[in-house]
Amino acid sequence: MERLNRHLAHEESELHRLVADSTSGGVPPDYDRVREIVNRRTPLLSPELQRELAERVLARMCGFGPLEQFLDDPSVNEVMVNGRGGVWIESAGELRPVEVTIGESTLGQLIEQIVSPLGLRADRTSPLVDARLPDGSRVNVVMPPIAVDGPYLCIRRFGSLRLKLEDFASHGVASLLGWIVRARANVLVSGGTGAGKTTLLNTMAGEIPRGARIISVEDAAELRLDSDHVVRLEARTRSVEGLAPVTVRDLVRNALRMRPDRILVGEVRGAEAFDLLQAMNTGHDGCMSTCHANGAEDALRRLESMVMMADSGLPLGALRDQISSALDFVVHLARGAAGQRRIVEVAEVGSQAHLEILAGSGGLLAMPRFSGRVAQVSPPQNAWLEVG
Repeated sequence: MERLNRHLAHEESELHRLVADSTSGGVPPDYDRVREIVNRRTPLLSPELQRELAERVLARMCGFGPLEQFLDDPSVNEVMVNGRGGVWIESAGELRPVEVTIGESTLGQLIEQIVSPLGLRADRTSPLVDARLPDGSRVNVVMPPIAVDGPYLCIRRFGSLRLKLEDFASHGVASLLGWIVRARANVLVSGGTGAGKTTLLNTMAGEIPRGARIISVEDAAELRLDSDHVVRLEARTRSVEGLAPVTVRDLVRNALRMRPDRILVGEVRGAEAFDLLQAMNTGHDGCMSTCHANGAEDALRRLESMVMMADSGLPLGALRDQISSALDFVVHLARGAAGQRRIVEVAEVGSQAHLEILAGSGGLLAMPRFSGRVAQVSPPQNAWLEVG
């Protein structure tokens, strides 16, 4: 086996040279061309080994090799490689397998090409890696021995299509959400994994007036804000060079010193929730963030738990007072069976973190008591109501 591996490594290097020499004008070779060269040079190898060699050479030259076709497809939201198993994709909200098989060595090479330029490593000593590609796609890697069946790779892509609030809700609810943002309300967007929280936050941020100085804070930079005054901050894990980590909480605190008009936190997961609440309570209006939750009520309970992680020492009653005075609205998203992402709850936060439901999946039920923090913004209109 060791002799075979050495032979394959040697053939891979030679094939890489041959393919590079046969490529002209900087145009990357396609799989069929590489496979033709492999078959000519290694006629005695089995078809399986020839295919693996072709994939390894293509991955070495073209970044994602056999996965490139799916990452170039705008309808594909996520690509998942399950170790020595097959490749699955999510397209139009549906998970399905594809007829592509990637050898473990090819997959390892792909992972190395992804994480190395980012100053990260993925191996037995660092088996869990979470990273971001230059186009904003999120990458998660799990390596053996944590990954039992070989390396696991997940790439979550973010579509370039710019959505409108009407793509998530009825006209009345969309109108209310636009007004909430323009009126400088503090908003928490909640939902499950893959529900579209970041996408909705990005869409809502489109209602922020042009010229406002927006500071975005994210664990991995995913927001693509269509504004002319955006400062993007991204957290950093400890690197292989030993660089100290910079947490989301560090960045939220620093954002307060950067003269923000609006602070957007991609997602609160821990003690940074306390600092975000403090910002909302000290004159930084119009803050927005997201969190994982099963509903609007659950989002507030999770927020309480995250604030407690900061060891603030606040009793529960005082903590709920802080949340009530800081947060104005909770918007909850859900994902339907067909993959559609819709707003199913809009709730206004009252005293002691009590929620009043303003909208459901059927439309806008009631108008908010919140009157806005900007005099130039007109009040919400009763004409937006859709359910009597």
